[in-house]
Order: sequence, then structure tokens, then C-alpha cells
Amino acid sequence: MKELLKQLAAYNIWATKLLADRIKQLSEEDINKEIASSFPSLYKTVLHMWDAESIWWQRLKLAEQIIIPNEVFKGKFDELAANLAKQSLQWKEWVENATDNQLAHVFSFVRNKEEIKMLVHNMLLHLFNHGTYHRGQLVTLLRQLNADKIPQTDFSVFCRKKN
Repeated sequence: MKELLKQLAAYNIWATKLLADRIKQLSEEDINKEIASSFPSLYKTVLHMWDAESIWWQRLKLAEQIIIPNEVFKGKFDELAANLAKQSLQWKEWVENATDNQLAHVFSFVRNKEEIKMLVHNMLLHLFNHGTYHRGQLVTLLRQLNADKIPQTDFSVFCRKKN
């Protein structure tokens, strides 16, 4: 399980960086342009991705008060992408240093007044899968903006580039 999670953590960083680098080439207007999607712009989609990684990190670290980035962050896309990259790197480093017991640990958190219990490794699988889902949305948003040279971020491409 740990080897798979290490691979997914590295893939998460690689694929998100490719798309963030492509998005940075766009104008601020295009980055913030409202387009029908789960999150109505490239900016808001990436901000949601950071929200998710940050919230899960805080839950894992047993934070008493969860700080949600979208409620406090008002910076430009470059800073947003840097914050997401930093959070993703924290996940990668945590996974690399985690013991089998830490990965199999059941942790709990409260969401909407409901206590939820979850295995750490299942949370990590969810987290990395969540990033993949929203990167797919970023590609669709880029296509709707008629962007060219959209990078391929498939896991199989990542695996080929590693070797």
C-alpha cells in the first residue's frame, strides 16, 4: 500500500504542476473567467483543490479549528498554485515517512456535527483521486477557453516519464 501511495503522491504533484504551469500562461481574465463547471473558473477549481488537501491535512493533524483556504485567501493564481504545490509536497513527504501503522490507523473527525471514522490510507486514496478528478475538470475548462498545448496528465504518462 505504501508504495502505491508514494507513487500517487508524486503523480499528484507532477500532474498538478503541469496544469498549473499551463494555466499561468493565460491572462488573469481567462484564469478567472466564469465557465459552467463544478467550480466556475480555473482559479476557483484550483482553490477548491487546495481547500481539499489543506482540510484533510488539518484533520489528519487533529487541528481543533479547521482553516479553509477559500475563506481567507485572496491572492493571484501564481500564489495559489504555489500554496497548493507546497501542500501537495507536505503530503508526499508525510507518505514517504509514514509507517505501516500510521497508514492503517483509523482517525476520526467531525463534519456537519457527524463523527466520521476513516482509515488513513483510504483518506489518502480519496485525496489523490480527488485531485485527478478536478485536474480533468481543469483540462475541460482549458479546452472551453480554446487553450492549446494542454499537457497530458494521465498516470500512464507519468509512469513512462519516471523511467
